Amino acid sequence: MTGVRQHIALVSLLVDDYDKAIEYYRDALGFELLEDTNLGGGKRWVIVSPPGNGASRLLLAQADDSMQRQAIGRQSGGRVFLFLHTDNFARDHAAFTARGVTFLEAPRHEPYGTVAVFEDCYGNRWDLLEPAG
Repeated sequence: MTGVRQHIALVSLLVDDYDKAIEYYRDALGFELLEDTNLGGGKRWVIVSPPGNGASRLLLAQADDSMQRQAIGRQSGGRVFLFLHTDNFARDHAAFTARGVTFLEAPRHEPYGTVAVFEDCYGNRWDLLEPAG
């Protein structure tokens, strides 16, 4: 498909509370709050993004029924769900650890890069990854 340009603009992440989610992603992971718009009726349009990027974004979506609440933290069935690439693993691993981020393993070196799995405040599993080369 010559000339076609597409990208995934947002990934929706179920959360239990907008403000709790903003605090975690902003303060623990250092993400930027790009938008927080009141939509009325208790709904908000909340978008965060890793620093220095802006192209990859998370829509923090507050669960509004029992089925959605049950899926918080388990949107991927316990597998690593999101992959946060970094240009400096040691810097970000140390900063995240200092800010209370829970790593499930020690950093390891793989052919594809340096990586460690962490959990966000909801139990979603992430890879912090500095790609090789």
